[in-house]
Amino acid sequence: MVQQMEGAKMLIICCFLLSNIRTASTRDTIGLGQSIRDGETLVSANESFELGFFSPGKSKSRYLGIWYKKIANGTVTWVANRDAPLPDRSGVLSISSQGNGTLILLNSTNGIVWSFNAARTAQNPVALLLESGNFVVKSGNDNDSDNFLWQSFDYPTHVLLPGMKLGVNLVTGLKRFMSSWKSADDPAQDNYIYEVDPRGVPQAVFRKGSKIKFRAGPWNGLHWTGTPQLQPNPVYTFEYVSNENEVFYRFNLIKSSVLTMMVINPQGEPQRLTWMEQTQKWAPFMPFSGLILDQCDNYALCGAYAICNMNSNSARCECLEGFVPKSPSEWDLLDTSDGCIRRTQLDCEHGDGFLKRESVKLPDTSFSRVDKNISILACKELCSKNCSCTAYANADVRGGGSGCLLWFHDLIDMKVLSEGGQDLYIRMATSELDNFERTKRRKKKKVVIIIICALLATGVILIGGFMYMRKKKRRDQGNTVGSSELDYIDRGNRKENMELPMFDWNTIADATDNFSWKNKLGEGGFGPVYRVEGQEIAVKRLSKSSGQGVEEFKNEVLLIAKLQHRNLVRLLDVTRTKFLDWSKRCQIIEGIARGLLYLHQDSRLRIIHRDLKASNVLLDNDMNPKISDFGMARAFGVDQTEANTDRVVGTYGYMSPEYAIDGLFSVKSDVFSFGVLAWRLWTEDRSLELIDKSLDGSYSLSEALRCIQVGLLCVQQRPEDRPNMSSVVLMLSGERSLPQPKQPGFFTERNLPESESSSSKRKLPLSNEITISLIEGR
Repeated sequence: MVQQMEGAKMLIICCFLLSNIRTASTRDTIGLGQSIRDGETLVSANESFELGFFSPGKSKSRYLGIWYKKIANGTVTWVANRDAPLPDRSGVLSISSQGNGTLILLNSTNGIVWSFNAARTAQNPVALLLESGNFVVKSGNDNDSDNFLWQSFDYPTHVLLPGMKLGVNLVTGLKRFMSSWKSADDPAQDNYIYEVDPRGVPQAVFRKGSKIKFRAGPWNGLHWTGTPQLQPNPVYTFEYVSNENEVFYRFNLIKSSVLTMMVINPQGEPQRLTWMEQTQKWAPFMPFSGLILDQCDNYALCGAYAICNMNSNSARCECLEGFVPKSPSEWDLLDTSDGCIRRTQLDCEHGDGFLKRESVKLPDTSFSRVDKNISILACKELCSKNCSCTAYANADVRGGGSGCLLWFHDLIDMKVLSEGGQDLYIRMATSELDNFERTKRRKKKKVVIIIICALLATGVILIGGFMYMRKKKRRDQGNTVGSSELDYIDRGNRKENMELPMFDWNTIADATDNFSWKNKLGEGGFGPVYRVEGQEIAVKRLSKSSGQGVEEFKNEVLLIAKLQHRNLVRLLDVTRTKFLDWSKRCQIIEGIARGLLYLHQDSRLRIIHRDLKASNVLLDNDMNPKISDFGMARAFGVDQTEANTDRVVGTYGYMSPEYAIDGLFSVKSDVFSFGVLAWRLWTEDRSLELIDKSLDGSYSLSEALRCIQVGLLCVQQRPEDRPNMSSVVLMLSGERSLPQPKQPGFFTERNLPESESSSSKRKLPLSNEITISLIEGR
């Protein structure tokens, strides 16, 4: 089950605050024969970290540790003697006089409580606390990290700091992993472990004892396959290395001013936290706050050859196509742990085939093999020739995919992903593939089509389609593609949906050339969108892996049907950028502004779009902009100016800080999305670098700078500083001088209302089903 964070448990115990610390020095180094005693500390050069003795929580025992110095009461990031506490304040840390650079921690009887032995003799060894929070032993002035005799970063405890490696040194056997404290009062190593498992193809796993609780999966070039929420962000980058010497993952800071870390608290809840300067508290980092997001993240929940799919906040197990429940009676009782078995046995001697399953979290790779240098076609041939090979996939998803990942065991721990999933090619008997194709052709499907005629005055029509089928008995799940799909739109609600016309499946399939990729316009939260040949009609098809559903679709239809504007709701091919001269680009910018102004002020409903971004602004044949995708939009009352929500939806990077963090949205939220641009180039007087080089100087310099300045005014930190859309329209079209923009708001820097409770905690589920818990300490 998903780990739920209760307020009583989350009084920042994952940060493990210090008590009873006395600071007596500001040095950062101890040399040969020198020491520090309880009450003395080492402080890094810029005073970011401090090392000394502390007592956690209510404990009277003393420990040697490292903590953030500039944070009130400190936040412990590393503990030396976590399993060997000192009973009193007699502890002494020193470098052994033997000359090999050994650190030793002594008690009142000079007994060794904790130590390490250097692999080689050092010349003039010194111990230094670095600004990164790393405590190292090195030879004299040798600052090469590869030559360190020892470093605390090699022995993480409950925290992973920027620059720390999580992985295995395959030469020395050193394992770097995170492990929880036993309690807020006891930093001894407990059962919860987060590590990189090097078996087969390396993958990140979270376990309790020897039992895997969650598997993040192998690295696919961008992220762990099971954590697509790890997206590029302005704070840190990811790094993954796998070679003959070592395997490791780490994150590195882009903005050194941000304090962020990954932590496992004693309840076994791994989180990524960021320090909020305004509130002086740690808060979950958006959008990736934790590992385990839903029930489907529980390891091997559905057993072998089954896949987990979240639906209506509950997990649903389905057999893969061509497989049936191993124990049908238990499966009917919702006990799916036995998984599924093949309906038709393989016949490798006479040739098997492969069935493609899209958008999945790849199976457990403990018994897998990888070849990084071959194509997917060569991968298929390699798997075909090996009768033990059960599936294959790309090892790296970047640049259209490369490399070969092969499975040689039962396929377990798979999950349907709404975004960031991969294609998996599953070995299957040829006869089963033939049956599968016949079933697809024979199956009668219907589509509910909603025609939104009011979208455009220019005649572009959007057709949103939802497939639905009759439910099958649960024991039949997995026998045919789509047999577990739900009847997404209740027939009894058709009147509510404006007496929608019905089109059969064949009509829509024919119109889109069977949903050919050639007719694919793009893909959004609902799923792919296709054009109809010869007509300005788009068909939106719900993806089975979509995180959205009926409510968002109905919301889009019911709102947009009531709105008419030339700039409200075809993707522009790269080859057509030559048509986008400066004049046309200005018209596009102004058109978007006027479309938003209509939503905010001139329509009969006041609409907050909440997901305005570049991919939701489409262009018609005449390059007129059309604001699209109103599934997340909210209607306001006549006198309503702002609202608060517990469900933050939208796209990371386009959301205003007050909305992303606090769920507070208004017309100024859309204004922020409209103005997202680069602040750094502006402050460095390099604004013109923002302008597309294809314009080749054929633009008005003053107009370009005006557009940039207006954009920056729209992303100012405080909502009240941002202009409304009527002012934006005037700014873009006028000649009057503009005010200087203030610094934009970032998600790590937002103003909280003063009335906000200091002990409150809210859960903010994102549109991609990520739940964010804001932690407020007492």
